[in-house]
Amino acid sequence: MTSSRTKWTIMVIIAIAQLMVVLDATIVNIALPSAQADLGFSDGDRQWIVTGYALAFGSLLLLGGRIADLFGRKPVFIAGLVGFAVASALGGAAGSFEVLVAARVLQGVFGAMLAPAALSLLTTTFTEPAERARAFGIFGAVAGSGGGIGLLLGGALTEYTTWRWCLYVNLAFAAVAAVGGSVFLKHERRAERARLDLPGSLTVSAGLFGIVYGLSRAETAGWDSAATLGWIGAGAVMLAVFVLIQRRTAHPLLPLRVVLDRNRGASFLGVLFLGAGMFAVFLFLTYYLQLTLGYSPVRTGFAFMPMVLSIMVGAQLSTQVLMPKAGPRALVGTGMLLGAAGMLWLTRIDVTSAYATGILGPLMALGLGLGLVIGTSMSLATLGVRADDSGVASALVNTTQQIGGSIGTALLSTIATSAITDHLGGRTPTPALQAEAMVHSYTTVFAWAAGIFLLGALVCAPLMRRGIPDTQPLHGEPVLVH
Repeated sequence: MTSSRTKWTIMVIIAIAQLMVVLDATIVNIALPSAQADLGFSDGDRQWIVTGYALAFGSLLLLGGRIADLFGRKPVFIAGLVGFAVASALGGAAGSFEVLVAARVLQGVFGAMLAPAALSLLTTTFTEPAERARAFGIFGAVAGSGGGIGLLLGGALTEYTTWRWCLYVNLAFAAVAAVGGSVFLKHERRAERARLDLPGSLTVSAGLFGIVYGLSRAETAGWDSAATLGWIGAGAVMLAVFVLIQRRTAHPLLPLRVVLDRNRGASFLGVLFLGAGMFAVFLFLTYYLQLTLGYSPVRTGFAFMPMVLSIMVGAQLSTQVLMPKAGPRALVGTGMLLGAAGMLWLTRIDVTSAYATGILGPLMALGLGLGLVIGTSMSLATLGVRADDSGVASALVNTTQQIGGSIGTALLSTIATSAITDHLGGRTPTPALQAEAMVHSYTTVFAWAAGIFLLGALVCAPLMRRGIPDTQPLHGEPVLVH
């Protein structure tokens, strides 16, 4: 029996690891302009710093989660931390664009091992209802606010040191979590021989790669290009083949029982919509604050802090106070509607908006809504799964968030580009008109993001069962603890 003090120490270790993975996206985005100037790569090449990570991370998450289930969550967690640190050191020391991209791909590979292992460790460590609610509230707060924290940390490191420290800083996170994990985590080994579904692993990895790559192509090549449609179509076909394999194999990579539960399936969809909508805030509001209002990177990071705090409050409220009383359907629906309201509120900004009157309120409403959704969905997505399925269930949470983010990136970036063109309308692009066109593109994106959250409310909430979910402890196959 693990003591209460040890459990909460494990919670801190898991939170540090999760924070490192989550903030890595925005912290690197902040560093990109400086890295580009230093290494001399083109604007067209710049996207590969982001896409390289997303392709490896998104396509290998399910495999990473199943490996954690089969071979032990502790060793996979430690290996993910060490590998992520080595890849970050390689990226920080990169002397060329090619080395930096290779490092980002390696970060994605080890992140795909680390993220599901972290969430499955949380799932199997905290099984009592009260402790589980508190733990998932903390985890949801870290997962939802990590992007904002990354903006603040990345801004400070870029402004006061060099872009390379936006990668080197991962070594500190990884070292603390790896040492703590080595000491406090227990190694669990399945009593039965581990078997990996190789055909399922190959088809799902290929399918997810095709979809993520196709979505990344949409931003530059357009949604109607043969390359975009071809990659997305090929990915969808491979995922269909994967489902057929999972129905027939004796040892599936993703047992369909994990996704066919109504509450769990709706939670995965909730995380998907959340990932798609959150992109609009972190990317386009960052552009607005820096390019239109002239904020420094550090000031931009601080501007997001009210949203970060609101996410933390919402996540804690959802898991510890509200879900035992109202149930997940009301929380996910309310959270999505709050997110939509916050986005619509942001559509009122213009080139001279003040932070206190035009941005602060929307960010707090948005953060509270995101906290309600992410706390509820992450807890419910892993509630009641068998212990030997917790890794792949956790991986599916991260996969849906990653796919949602890729959809948001492609869709909203395309919409923003079209909005600028429409606003200019063939007129002479004076500086004032260009500034108006940029703000128009941001407000258009925020309106579409509001629609994404509204659709999420209409799809996810009705799918969830009425009432309070059963918070019985996890059950599963016996394990041997060393």
